[in-house]
Amino acid sequence: MIKKILFFSSFSLLFSIQIIAQKEAPKNWFNLDPSEDKVYGVSTEKTYRELLKGKKSTPVVVAVIDGGTEVNHEDLQSVIWINPNEKLNGLDDDNNGYIDDVNGWSFIGGAKGDVDQDNLEVTRLYAKYKKIYDGLDTSKGYASPEQEKEYRYYLKIKAAYKQGSSQFFMYQGLFKNILAGAQLIQQSTAKDSLTKDELNAYKPTSQSDAMAKNAILDGLKRSGKNYFVFSKVYGSIEESMNEVNKFVDYSYNVDFDSRSIVGDNYNDVYENKYGCNRVMGPSAEHGTHVAGIIAANRNNGKGIDGVADNVKIMVIRAVPDGDERDKDVANAIRYAVDNGAQIINMSFGKSFSSNKNVVDEAIKYALTKNVLLIHAAGNDAKNTDIEDNFPKAEAYGGGNAANWIEVGASSWKLKKLLTADFSNYGKDRVDVFAPGVDINSCIPESKYAAFSGTSMAAPVTAGVAALLKSYYPQLTASQLKDIILKSSVKYNKRVFIPGKRKKAKLKTLCKTGGIVNAYQAVLMAEQMSK
Repeated sequence: MIKKILFFSSFSLLFSIQIIAQKEAPKNWFNLDPSEDKVYGVSTEKTYRELLKGKKSTPVVVAVIDGGTEVNHEDLQSVIWINPNEKLNGLDDDNNGYIDDVNGWSFIGGAKGDVDQDNLEVTRLYAKYKKIYDGLDTSKGYASPEQEKEYRYYLKIKAAYKQGSSQFFMYQGLFKNILAGAQLIQQSTAKDSLTKDELNAYKPTSQSDAMAKNAILDGLKRSGKNYFVFSKVYGSIEESMNEVNKFVDYSYNVDFDSRSIVGDNYNDVYENKYGCNRVMGPSAEHGTHVAGIIAANRNNGKGIDGVADNVKIMVIRAVPDGDERDKDVANAIRYAVDNGAQIINMSFGKSFSSNKNVVDEAIKYALTKNVLLIHAAGNDAKNTDIEDNFPKAEAYGGGNAANWIEVGASSWKLKKLLTADFSNYGKDRVDVFAPGVDINSCIPESKYAAFSGTSMAAPVTAGVAALLKSYYPQLTASQLKDIILKSSVKYNKRVFIPGKRKKAKLKTLCKTGGIVNAYQAVLMAEQMSK
């Protein structure tokens, strides 16, 4: 799950980021050029203007495996993939096992409806192993080496589950206190808004208004604002509380099970003929945003311009509001490959995996069909060389997938602030960084909004890959990867390590030490084609 960026290292940090607007990023910045525009976009506009004008391209199918996409969005409807051999008639016209898959498929929907909320993988694993190992007496040893290994894995899962679930129960209480404190401050001051100086002068009378004061001051400091409005504060606190409640009610709830909606045999990890054709699902905000970054119509004068200009988006729904399931991810990859996708965007991830081998097999299958997979590195500000983030390029038994690009998120801000403070990183496991902060793109109801996340950085990279494949169709998946990584613009100044106040060179945070760049990639592809 990489849908929302929630900083829970401290309640004030979460609160402040959600309630106070950041300074605005330059419009369309992810498509801008570092030298011309003084912002580390991927030089899309410069590339089309100087290198690709008048050149012919071929359409490229990009599969977006996500939570759902609005196929009728004004800026997307012309670029949505249409299955050429399927009609909306209740029949499986192309005999691929999926009825009416006109624009793609959903592996998390069925006759009873569509999955919206789901648990985290750690919750599902904890519930599974708790029944087996809770209370196990190990004083006399283990029945086998396999049992010992599995038991120790259970202890790791249990510790992670307990830490996460207790944290969110704590946040429930904190936000209630903050809300009560903000109300007390407003009553005491009898004002609808306060300046920073007025808030500084306020003398707390309880723990709750002291907490509220500190949280709001922290937000003002981070944003550079000098005042706030109470109504916006209340709305943001309630929004934060709602998110926390979702974690308590669904993410960490061992008794919650959404799978009955799908109607498959969940324990059969190789079962693949299940789901439905409702590719939008109940919450299409994230997937619509991702699709827009890749391929929003560049010629209609509406909304935004995506990175690639000759793309068809295949919509595959496999990611709920919670952790995606390995069975669904593997089937989504295989569906994309079998139905003609040349590039797959995967803006999701999780800390545990229950059936990694099934996903690994699907990744290898994609490689045999020359399909490139681009994956978001995650939003936990963690070093994935040390801490796991699934799915990933490394297969069980060793070896990295040659058709896999792992992408961290960069900002429009320069120097030490270039790295997004939420982005995962890793000298070995993250390949490259790409724009992922304040990215304006499509959302449902033909609207637009700016989101931040490695979920945005991955489709920027997928858009560049699609652009290359479109104008240089002979390039293989491994060649596309090689070009994107080698052509990345190197950034040699020291930057903040995400989540820390320490600085380091970008080359210590990812393999390339660079930011994705379409202009340099096209130059390299042109040379390679000759």
